[in-house]
Amino acid sequence: MKILITGANGMVAQATRRCCESLDDDVYALTRSELDITDPISVETSVADIRPDAVINCAAYTDVDGAETHAELCYEVNAKGPENLANACRNSGALLVTISSDFIFDGKYDGFYTQHDTPSPLGVYGRSKYAGETLVRSANDRAIIVRSGWIFGEGGTNFLSLMPKLLAQGKSIKAISDGFGTPTFADDLARRLRELVDLDMPCLFHVVNAGEGISYSGFAEAVCRT
Repeated sequence: MKILITGANGMVAQATRRCCESLDDDVYALTRSELDITDPISVETSVADIRPDAVINCAAYTDVDGAETHAELCYEVNAKGPENLANACRNSGALLVTISSDFIFDGKYDGFYTQHDTPSPLGVYGRSKYAGETLVRSANDRAIIVRSGWIFGEGGTNFLSLMPKLLAQGKSIKAISDGFGTPTFADDLARRLRELVDLDMPCLFHVVNAGEGISYSGFAEAVCRT
């Protein structure tokens, strides 16, 4: 299968590329310099030239705090970018799989969110991801939206990804104990993204690793015990 992956330098994109290549897919993994998803002409041209069977969108603006001062850029990447891909995929006949976030919820619910819960994002980042979902649905009825969160893995630069290395170096870290989530290994997410390509069922999915959830401090304690 011919698969186009965007945001190729990112942690999830790298994991997805490894997964697809292990299945002997014909993979086109493009970095931001090779394909800027905020440029609709570039997106249309790239998808038309490559003619992939599926596009897995891993490109994203992920600086949650920085989004508050760079709202326009955040929206362009997380909302308009997926819409551009949705339009290009509709025109070429390719399946689109795009990644959203748990930040589309306000976190006030005491339990696990499902696809039936109403989004209520609190900040710029969450609103941009939810806008991306909405725009994709409006532009293309052959799109799969995957919500995930607390992703960690090889090549990651976020707190969860760096925590094992910092602790192994004997460095002291501070981790909050009142925020809970489900840590999700990037390689596991990548495998599910690839499975969803084969499934080809346009829908909204929540994809995280199994478990009851944990706090950042609990995750750090678990790392220390391994």
